[in-house]
Amino acid sequence: MANIPQVPFGTDGPPVTRVGLGGEGILRTWGADADARTMIHHALEMGITYYDSARVYAGSESYYGSVWSESPEARRGIFQTSKSPGRGRDEALRDLEKSLATMQAGHLDLWQIHDVRTEADFRAIEGSGGALEGFLESKEAGTVRHIGVTGHHDPDILLRAVREWPVDSVLLPVNPVEGVLGGFMDRVIPEARDRGLAVIAMKILGAGHYLSPENGIDAGFLIQYALSHDITLAIVGCSTPGEVSQLVDAGRNFTPMTQEEKRELEDLYRPHVEKLAYYRGGV
Repeated sequence: MANIPQVPFGTDGPPVTRVGLGGEGILRTWGADADARTMIHHALEMGITYYDSARVYAGSESYYGSVWSESPEARRGIFQTSKSPGRGRDEALRDLEKSLATMQAGHLDLWQIHDVRTEADFRAIEGSGGALEGFLESKEAGTVRHIGVTGHHDPDILLRAVREWPVDSVLLPVNPVEGVLGGFMDRVIPEARDRGLAVIAMKILGAGHYLSPENGIDAGFLIQYALSHDITLAIVGCSTPGEVSQLVDAGRNFTPMTQEEKRELEDLYRPHVEKLAYYRGGV
């Protein structure tokens, strides 16, 4: 069985698989312990090394914690992430303490400032007593190895964060709808890459709304589209081992799309982009 290709995480990070397990799907539930654990174990068996989560993703951190506590050797071989929506230093640090305790982990490989949307968010996070202070303190202390920022609402705000904050990564939407709209993919990604940041693609399937069997567009096809851009890796939330296998197959069998193929795919979504860009909160 071929391995999933790996790439360095940013300029000084460890190698990570080009596809990772997103924090949505079965992970963003409560009370699905058996199914979530089965899926995490399957992802490990398939060779995925990047695992996404967030403090606000329902039981995702506890699902991971139950697996890592039983398999500490598996935890040593993976890149575990989480996020905090806290805008103040103290709130963010409380989130980190809870994340580490819930995941039964001594550190996070990546801790991300979650879902930066507005100018008010930006000012609060970077101001005196803001979350950025807590993130930098935690990196210096070694409780987190890398820090990042995430956003899917306003590309201008996320671009400012990439330019002005000392982060190691950015998590942003990469899909055909974004290819039409512009902003995240044609402005934020190049800036992040110029600064040596890792770029993590999300919203690849649009919560399933972008799947179009009648047009031959399945999950693997959309993952191929994302990987055909200048990103580090693509993450997808999964609900079953079968979906994990699809994700892994896309990573193993990746062939870059041509510019023409990407444009043809984007044209299928062009008439409906305002509706399909639901996560932007209106465009």
